[in-house]
Amino acid sequence: MTIKDIAKACGVSVSTVSRVLNNRPDVSEAVRRQVMAVVDRQGYIPNNSARDLVRSQSDAVGVVVRGTGNIFFSDVLKTISREIDAAGYTMVLRQIGSDEDEVKAGAILEREKKLRGLVFLGGRFDYTPPELALVGVPYVCCSFTNCFGTLGDDDYASVSIDDFRTAYRAVEVLLQLGHRRVAALVPSSEDRSISQLRCRGYLAALADNGVAFDPELLAETGGCFEMEDAYRGMSALLDSGADFTAVFVLSDTMAMAAMKALHDHGRRVPEDCSVIAIDGLSMSEYTVPTLTTMVQPAEEMGRESVGILMGMIRGESGPRHLRLEAQLRRGGSVARAPDRSV
Repeated sequence: MTIKDIAKACGVSVSTVSRVLNNRPDVSEAVRRQVMAVVDRQGYIPNNSARDLVRSQSDAVGVVVRGTGNIFFSDVLKTISREIDAAGYTMVLRQIGSDEDEVKAGAILEREKKLRGLVFLGGRFDYTPPELALVGVPYVCCSFTNCFGTLGDDDYASVSIDDFRTAYRAVEVLLQLGHRRVAALVPSSEDRSISQLRCRGYLAALADNGVAFDPELLAETGGCFEMEDAYRGMSALLDSGADFTAVFVLSDTMAMAAMKALHDHGRRVPEDCSVIAIDGLSMSEYTVPTLTTMVQPAEEMGRESVGILMGMIRGESGPRHLRLEAQLRRGGSVARAPDRSV
């Protein structure tokens, strides 16, 4: 679809459509909504950079970061930037919110900057082939996979940890210390994304160790990873009177908020409640006590993502899928389950 097609579908002039796409103020709100509805419905992607369009080729590699508040991504991004530079390319960065479409953002960036390839740092786990058809260059999904989608293994490349296995291992740490009342704090148990995978790991670890799952111990924060939501979710679990001696938390930042909620409710960590999470943020080493967590290999994740992408750009190799191992960082937030026989 072209800008002329949009104009025809809306019954307005090409210049009016152009003003809407360029966010000009001299268009009524009704016309703006009408034009943008057609743009969104048809998946139209504007070419906004005439300067870059005249170039036949560039040395640019795009990186689209989805979730500007994700602290873990900062360390991965440093490595990606370094590796792209070392390979003789220029990184073009686009950061978007966690509720925005990274594929469309990447496709727009590709056309504007004549990209040679793309790294999606953070994204959905349920792409379909028509959605990714918008992207015309090699790309790598960094920190996530398409396990809930319909892409074939040869359709894309990915580098990530095994979220299910990592959560399973984290919960086993608690179970091996005698905890049988293990709660979980997750954004959602059915979001077709990282939260659902890690929740499944939690449930599987309980089942494989003969521990019955108590639905009252699964606290969902409503699909958000924010510390404020985690604090509220943990507080609600504590206020419910649920009996638990340990909690598995989806991420380090959520765990830090959960520890604050425990403290504010008069629960000591780890004497009254052990806490374990996934990420390995450097900032979580400064909690009191230090957070015990499964450390994602941020540097390796960034390095391998760029390495796979370069192989695809140069025609040396095809898409690959690499699963990296998270490592346990023992802190002071986990202890043996309290003896209740006394």
